[in-house]
Amino acid sequence: MNTVWLFGENLLTTVRDLVPIVVVIIGFRMLVLRQPMSNPAKLAWGFLFVILGLAFFLTGLRLSLFPLGQAMAEQLTNPAFIGVAANAEGKTLIEELPWYRFYWTYLFAFTVGLSTTIAEPSLIAVANKAEEVSGGTVNAWGLRLTVALGVGLGVALGTFRIVIGISLPWFIIAGYVIVVMQTFFAPKAIVPLAYDSGGVTTSTVTVPLVAALGLGLSRQIPGRDPLIDGFGLIAFASVFPMMTVLAYAQIAEWRRVRRANQPD
Repeated sequence: MNTVWLFGENLLTTVRDLVPIVVVIIGFRMLVLRQPMSNPAKLAWGFLFVILGLAFFLTGLRLSLFPLGQAMAEQLTNPAFIGVAANAEGKTLIEELPWYRFYWTYLFAFTVGLSTTIAEPSLIAVANKAEEVSGGTVNAWGLRLTVALGVGLGVALGTFRIVIGISLPWFIIAGYVIVVMQTFFAPKAIVPLAYDSGGVTTSTVTVPLVAALGLGLSRQIPGRDPLIDGFGLIAFASVFPMMTVLAYAQIAEWRRVRRANQPD
């Protein structure tokens, strides 16, 4: 019964959020462009499917993905799992453990970032459109793998930062400095796509699990702030895809120039 009430709540929230968007689009089309709706029945069915799909998706997030991510963070940082014995008082202070004892957490963070990004619908759409526009120069599957690798590395580094407790801005600033430096040397045609890659990764599939992992991990380690450290993990998922896509383009350009300069 609680699930039904939760779905109803998400359904009402989705309707409230989407109705203004539809009103703006239809209003501009009919009042500004002075054009009637070409297929109102199809539009109505599509709007209904969007509402129902988002309501089911939000319900699934709250029932499964968020609890699952937090549970995994708790289990991976459990002293019994890590294999650390209790002290003389019978307690195990997790903040006193060395950073390398959390290697399963880093590995799990990497695989979660990699797998969720590959399945990210917005990334699939952008990659397919990039391949279409570039005439096949940009390979859709290669772009998805490159972005997914960046997210995986970023989320793994973000969990490492939560464990060691270094301030978040230092990592983010360093990441963007590297991105700016890469921008000057990367092929100009790939720069907009690389920057977009940082945005499409933080979408419907990746964010819930990454956020849940960050929140669960920051709650397990004393002295960490779930609001800063937990949600800060998403920032790593935005920065590192830019770096990997730019690096991939730089390597591809270097190989192209090297082949061109080789004697026949």
